[in-house]
Amino acid sequence: MNKQIINRSPLISIIIPVYNAESYIKKTIQSVLNQTYRPVEIIVVDDGSTDQSAENIRQFQQPEVKYHFQSNLGAASARNRGIELAKGEFLSFLDADDLWLPNKLELQMRSFQKHPELDMIFGRIKQFRSQEINAVELSEADLEKKDIPGISICTMLIKMKSFQRVGLFENKWRVGEFLDWYAKAIETGLKIHMLKEIVTLR
Repeated sequence: MNKQIINRSPLISIIIPVYNAESYIKKTIQSVLNQTYRPVEIIVVDDGSTDQSAENIRQFQQPEVKYHFQSNLGAASARNRGIELAKGEFLSFLDADDLWLPNKLELQMRSFQKHPELDMIFGRIKQFRSQEINAVELSEADLEKKDIPGISICTMLIKMKSFQRVGLFENKWRVGEFLDWYAKAIETGLKIHMLKEIVTLR
């Protein structure tokens, strides 16, 4: 991407909730720092981790990486805290054990430029095998599919004003908060597009 275009591009706030993800968080953050799109801010909300997650996050000296701690309230609460701190015109989310391909944000922002009427854009997901996965979990995992359409919080890029039309995630959900929010987004009438490219590794 042309450097001059990058410098004139809107800020994207990326929110990463973390709970005891010391084995993954450094690679996850690095996958955002490797993005070909700029500018970004990376808001890492530590949801009460008791392992070395905080120490691993603080190793990043880049000003884009911002660390915030809260007591363990769940991913929905951590995401909401990140949204409250976000300064970007666009929002994106990444789980602490997933990865983005380097051109994820660039592909999505190009699509927004071509179709400014859109509210949020998703991409495809490819699964990968973690070194920590055991034999039983591996046998139960469906890793045969090359990639799948990713209606997932980790592939989504959304305009901040569009997100605000739907509202924050429901804190009452310890899991499934995105599916609940996505149903509300559909009811609200947000315009959605799915890229054909893989953007996230899960």
